[in-house]
Amino acid sequence: MRVLVVEDERLLADAIAEWLRREAFAVDVVYDGNAALERLGVNGYDVVVLDRDLPVVHGDDVCRAVVDSDRETRVLMLTAATAVRERVAGLAIGADDYLTKPFAFIELSARVHALTRRTRPAAPPRLTRAGIVLDPGRLEVTRDGRPVPLSRKEFGVLAELLRADGAVVSAEELLERAWDEHIDPLTNVLRVTVMKLRRKLGEPPVIETVPGAGYRIR
Repeated sequence: MRVLVVEDERLLADAIAEWLRREAFAVDVVYDGNAALERLGVNGYDVVVLDRDLPVVHGDDVCRAVVDSDRETRVLMLTAATAVRERVAGLAIGADDYLTKPFAFIELSARVHALTRRTRPAAPPRLTRAGIVLDPGRLEVTRDGRPVPLSRKEFGVLAELLRADGAVVSAEELLERAWDEHIDPLTNVLRVTVMKLRRKLGEPPVIETVPGAGYRIR
């Protein structure tokens, strides 16, 4: 699941990004509205965490651009304004949710999780296949009842493969969904991650490489 954080307070933006990465989100960060529009024109995001009072291009205009794009991207708007009319105004231009500063990071991540569920078809709380059970809420994985400790990236790749329900997922899709925009598409990081994932999941092997196409869980 991919998130764009748009916040001109750099320390706050970076702290939000780090918190969300701990919960297995792929996160990109920009610090003004113009940079946000550039990213949105190139990358697809499940959620945009958007400060309303942005320099260069106002957060309201960024929100309108997201709405006009006809994508399923959701907007969580951040603001220091506490007046009800300000919140109503933000929702009126297309924001899906609103959070006033200061806020607890745990509440922000809960709202982001709730918004990502809206961007995808309804799915069971837990993902299961081939004896694997992945619980997105608890960030836990078991295979045949045995706990499988995974890194954040391993968890993200496994989640995407399980969501595909046996269909092939390309390397490009996995890189886009589980890493941020700084990943080199020619890197072998995905191959290494899949190798470690196979080892941790154990026998019999369940992640199949489909030459020229990608990966799938049989």
